[in-house]
Amino acid sequence: MLFALLAIAVLVLLVTWLKLNPFIALLISSLALGAMVAVSAGGLAMTEVLKAFQTGFGNTLAGTGAIIVLGVVFGKLLAESGGAGVLAKQFIRSLGPSRIGLCIILLALCVGMTTWFAVGLLLILPIVITLAKETGKPFLLLVLPLLSFLSVMHGLMPPHPGPVIAIESLHASMGMVILWALVLGIPVAAIAGPFFARLAVRRVEVATPEFTPSVAAGQVLPTFGLTIFTVLLPVILLLSGTVVEVLAKSPSAQEYFARNGLTPPEQSLWGKVGLFLGHPVIALLSSVLFAMWAFGKRCGRSAAELLRFSEQSVSGIGMTLVLVGAGGGFALVMRTAGVDKQLAELAASAGLPLLVYGWLVSAFIRVATGSATVAITVASGFIAPVLAANPGTNPELMVISIGCGSLFLSHLNDSGFWMVKECLGLSVGQTLRTWTITETLIGFSGLGMALLAEQVLKFLG
Repeated sequence: MLFALLAIAVLVLLVTWLKLNPFIALLISSLALGAMVAVSAGGLAMTEVLKAFQTGFGNTLAGTGAIIVLGVVFGKLLAESGGAGVLAKQFIRSLGPSRIGLCIILLALCVGMTTWFAVGLLLILPIVITLAKETGKPFLLLVLPLLSFLSVMHGLMPPHPGPVIAIESLHASMGMVILWALVLGIPVAAIAGPFFARLAVRRVEVATPEFTPSVAAGQVLPTFGLTIFTVLLPVILLLSGTVVEVLAKSPSAQEYFARNGLTPPEQSLWGKVGLFLGHPVIALLSSVLFAMWAFGKRCGRSAAELLRFSEQSVSGIGMTLVLVGAGGGFALVMRTAGVDKQLAELAASAGLPLLVYGWLVSAFIRVATGSATVAITVASGFIAPVLAANPGTNPELMVISIGCGSLFLSHLNDSGFWMVKECLGLSVGQTLRTWTITETLIGFSGLGMALLAEQVLKFLG
């Protein structure tokens, strides 16, 4: 455990002090951990360390790379279509001007389900600015709920990189994670967004910034019905596979099918189709292909434009994919060095819930490195063997706990901190008193909700 802490300290120093590329820092930290273990205890050659890093790198990308790529292409198509504005106008028309806050929340949920935080912020921010100017409401009162719901969706909802990595490492059900992300994530975002915003506007005065929408004048926009269906399509497909899995594992459902002479869902044609379409890669591939028609061809986009959009989106996440793989490599080196066994013994002796350990590891790395992706990758790989040895802990709730830890306390070493500062026109102090507190509330309340859900499951079980 001491060597693991020293390796993480090396990682933090390399990233924050020497400003080294995070991939190189993760590789050096892995080598440093292996060297410390080899010198003190022996039995671990440096060639084994390199092999573990390479294996962890490849295994992590093998399970998550395609999902991340398809997810970001889908988000790019939504961004270029102007669909966010279509959703906003219809929400306001349906709910009325008096419920503008609810409109922003619904918009953040719909857009944030499939688009990255940065993309969602740039898509919806012009709408929020316009609404703040037209209604005269304080800007923070409208924008903090947007930030909180986008952040929660990014940290908890597949196909975003963090949840996908954790699901793969912890062998959790993606459909169940989606359900928990909605059930627990919405109240968490409400605490950190709308409720906190009412306090923030009394203490922090922020002017409404100027912002020019990026959608070109005269651009053909998708209809509201088509937009909302396209946004929800990957969620629907993912949940279809989960329904089949739940029925297959339910004794009462199996008894019902047997009593009525019906084929079990996992053996029936409809069940096999549901499992196939519910596979994350197939669900996102189907959604991307549909979005190319709904947000592309139907809106007058040429094949060349669609190709350019997909290439731009994939090229923009090159470093993210590398960091995802490197985080998996660092986690496997820790496990090869025996850190997971020490962590399991520590967890058993301290008596704290494993959800707390997962959250603490994720939050520590997040605060130290400023990267939610690195935090959730390392933490999920760190906790995976401990979770396997303690089957009483729900893996889907562990994904939620680690995801909330990876959002905790965004500050000056986080690129998201600076993006929020610049987009909202805030000073560093104002960003610390608004965005940083919002993320901190998400971290703490998310852990609390996960622990509460665990107790409810134990009571019902």
